[in-house]
Amino acid sequence: MRDVLGWRCKFGVLGPSTNTIVQPDFEMMRPPGVTNHYSRIFTPNAQAVSNDTFMAGTQVIGENTLEAVRSVMTCSPDYLVMGMSAVTFYGGAKGADAFQEKVEQAAGVKISIGSHSCTAAMKAYGGIKRIAVLSPYYPVANEQVIRYFTDSGFEVVRDVYLQCKSWTAIAEVPPDLLRERLIELNGNGRDVDAIIQVGTNLSMVRLAAAAEMWLGKPVIAINTATYWHALRANKIMDKIPGLGRLLEEF
Repeated sequence: MRDVLGWRCKFGVLGPSTNTIVQPDFEMMRPPGVTNHYSRIFTPNAQAVSNDTFMAGTQVIGENTLEAVRSVMTCSPDYLVMGMSAVTFYGGAKGADAFQEKVEQAAGVKISIGSHSCTAAMKAYGGIKRIAVLSPYYPVANEQVIRYFTDSGFEVVRDVYLQCKSWTAIAEVPPDLLRERLIELNGNGRDVDAIIQVGTNLSMVRLAAAAEMWLGKPVIAINTATYWHALRANKIMDKIPGLGRLLEEF
């Protein structure tokens, strides 16, 4: 027998307790017969995040992830979706593999993580070699993001970090500021093939979809990439309009 509402797939979603964007974003992308079951990773809302403290703060989230895994597994999800991105980039491609393996061993089911999902998304588009990266992070974390993408065969031409001062402040960044940063990252329009946004509490799904049209190239929001990856990993091939080419075409 299958779950009456989640008859196609039940997703266990893992996200920081301070994150207010992942849950509504994933609901917006959810097709019929798929249900999302959010498990909050306990995260103190640091009010003075800095370049010195960012890594330590995100490591706390990483350390608390397995407790959230244990909690959500009590509803017997078919698959897990990681709604926190920073820790999935740490240690480059090998670090991402190790993090994924640790969660999957604890859960007994597979998981989509942000770093590998972005790589899969770029491969789906095809022809992407040079990228630019937008994050709410600090320079020390962007270094890890760049290391991961370099390990994965991409050249990071430029990056922007917003240095948000608290975890909840990430969700308060307005679209007009993000639009300006996308234009900055695009440069002359010829030296980057795609723009990647990381940081799951940054609201970018709709803006990234719109930016693809006026920039004329892939603009990939990490929440879109991660949920798309989870759907396709479970052979759910629904095309979802209005949220970017990734969900509409691939």
